[in-house]
Amino acid sequence: MRKAIGLGGNLKASCMQALHLWTLLATYAVAVGQNQGQKNQECPKLNAQMPEFQKKTVHIKDPGRVEEIICGLIKGGAAKLQIITDFDMTLSRFSYNGKRCPTCHNIIDNSKLITEECRKKLLQLKETYYAIEIDPALTIEEKYPYMVEWYNKSHALLIEQGLQKDKFAEIVRESDVMLKEGYENFFDKLSEHNIPVFIFSAGIGDILEEVIHQAGVYHSNVKVVSNFMDFDEHGILKGFKGELIHVYNKHDGALKNTEYFKQLKDNSNIILLGDSQGDLSMADGVANVEHILKIGYLNDKVDELLEKYMDSYDIVLVKDESLEVANSILQKIL
Repeated sequence: MRKAIGLGGNLKASCMQALHLWTLLATYAVAVGQNQGQKNQECPKLNAQMPEFQKKTVHIKDPGRVEEIICGLIKGGAAKLQIITDFDMTLSRFSYNGKRCPTCHNIIDNSKLITEECRKKLLQLKETYYAIEIDPALTIEEKYPYMVEWYNKSHALLIEQGLQKDKFAEIVRESDVMLKEGYENFFDKLSEHNIPVFIFSAGIGDILEEVIHQAGVYHSNVKVVSNFMDFDEHGILKGFKGELIHVYNKHDGALKNTEYFKQLKDNSNIILLGDSQGDLSMADGVANVEHILKIGYLNDKVDELLEKYMDSYDIVLVKDESLEVANSILQKIL
């Protein structure tokens, strides 16, 4: 009798275990289904679910393709994401209240650290070469030697001035440089999720770092590659380190940073931000790109350049002084 009771008890226990296991499996299946449904819902329609894309400044040649890329970025999440961005006129403002904002070079050009004679020479160089930089009739190959000429002449003039490193914090504070609206949200959210941010700039690295340091956004996830100054033991400028980075040789610079990108081999999803045709090659050092979304700021010669920008950038932001679109995409991913 006891044996029979024992068998009944075992049978009951087995049934209970089976029922419990079935409940767990059913719960898991529902959760997976809900999660999959969520993932599908997370692929947003630009018009309906992302009002930031309704702004007049936003131009997209192929909305369907952009939706697909954003969907891929969302599915990859934080673990697969990295940011590759220009600085001058991309993270910093092109203008404010109708007045041009300075680039990293301009912060020095406009400062009290240089003589009036040097300032005039630098301005003459800018007037000559900036027109070439943005000339829609010239190819990048045609512009390339002029950019090298401009940067080398400008840097030689700055070296002649014997600039003092310990004055840089002051001239940045006194300058009119401004980061784009929404920069705190942009940098802080990326830092919070430990997303690598690669700032690739043809400006002056020492000034750039001081700008983001004073803005309180030079977080540990940010790496800056730029033209860094070389100082003597007294902190006086004596030259520039490494090879020159200018607007149109970022492809070469990207390939020189392949070691950095190799460390991020799992970060195969990229949001790239730039403001020139030269910035499009900033991700060339990344070997395993899965999804890349290219966002381009068009600040000047809009009528002549809009079509070209729309052919090469996925999203073009015309005279847009905010990071609103980038932040709205990050909001969906992170």
